[in-house]
Amino acid sequence: MNDLKGWCEPRFAAVEAAFAASLGKDDVGASVAVHLEGEPVVDLWGGYADADRTVGWERDTLTGVNSTTKNMTALCALLLADRGLLDLSAPVAAYWPEFAAAGKEGLLVRHALSHTAGLPDLPGLTAVEDLYDWRRVTAELAAQTPEWEPGTAAGYHALTFGFLVGEIVRRVTGRSLGDFFAEEVAGPLGADFHIGLSAADDHRVAPLIPPPSETEEFTAGAPLGPDGTRREHTGVAVRVRDANSVAWRRAQLPAVNGFGNARSVALVQSVLANRGSAGGVRLLSPEGCEPAWREVFRGEDRVLRTPMSWTVGFGKFGNTFGWGGWGGSLVASDPDARLTVAYVMNQMIDRERQEDNRGMEIIMAAYSGLR
Repeated sequence: MNDLKGWCEPRFAAVEAAFAASLGKDDVGASVAVHLEGEPVVDLWGGYADADRTVGWERDTLTGVNSTTKNMTALCALLLADRGLLDLSAPVAAYWPEFAAAGKEGLLVRHALSHTAGLPDLPGLTAVEDLYDWRRVTAELAAQTPEWEPGTAAGYHALTFGFLVGEIVRRVTGRSLGDFFAEEVAGPLGADFHIGLSAADDHRVAPLIPPPSETEEFTAGAPLGPDGTRREHTGVAVRVRDANSVAWRRAQLPAVNGFGNARSVALVQSVLANRGSAGGVRLLSPEGCEPAWREVFRGEDRVLRTPMSWTVGFGKFGNTFGWGGWGGSLVASDPDARLTVAYVMNQMIDRERQEDNRGMEIIMAAYSGLR
């Protein structure tokens, strides 16, 4: 049952072909979407929502996108900045006074958004359940001493990104990041993306499937460096089992626990690629989108152990910006072409054991449609 469903503008036939090939090879179930100038031009889905291949992946199937969620969280901060409610160059402590402890008086909002804050770990927490206690986690972060002088180095803030940005949003708006996103982004756009999933949507969830030869104990971790060693990790280790749990769905972990599909991911992120509007709905001014693709740091990322370019909230790759999630989901936007491409799947791949070009091949196929 690898027949594709949905639709695709003829000039983007290469996207359909790339997606069909992926479903026939590595994928179990997945969805792909492309938006151009804020409007959909590709909306495809297919395969199965379960590892046993008994339940079809439907139009409204959702799955956990892991760190692809960071794109949504960053957009919330840019929205507040565009409204004049958040100064990206202000100290975090201007909004969150307790955060000034342990030498963080000069740590700026843009440092928190660009993975340069020096707070990549949560050393005081050991169990996934600890992450569900928002006040405890944010108190731990407020008390922490940065690992490096903020702004001078970068290190991927895998979990802490969501708590840092989420608490800033909460202090500014009085709303949790998930609630703010639902009311100010997903609601106006009609986007089926959720940070904190309700029980009413559980029946639509396609659980994540561990990489081949792995079990649900498979754990997210820092990648191997060029010297074959791994950065010492302190804090919580997240397993596939955790990401598939009901407790995970109900929590609001703005770095990692968004649920959606390619259609909703592309719709939301196309706002930034299209200078602030999508589907006739304007969320930001054209100028308010620019921090998403303006580089603020370039150099070796101390956690990812690879050269990286970071903007305010996103990874920058040539002309594109965006980010992907553990296992393979991703979104990429090109503000020059006003193009956004999203890929969301349930079959995870471990990049240390197997090359994963699924999303990249779809992105390249989308560019062929522009020619």
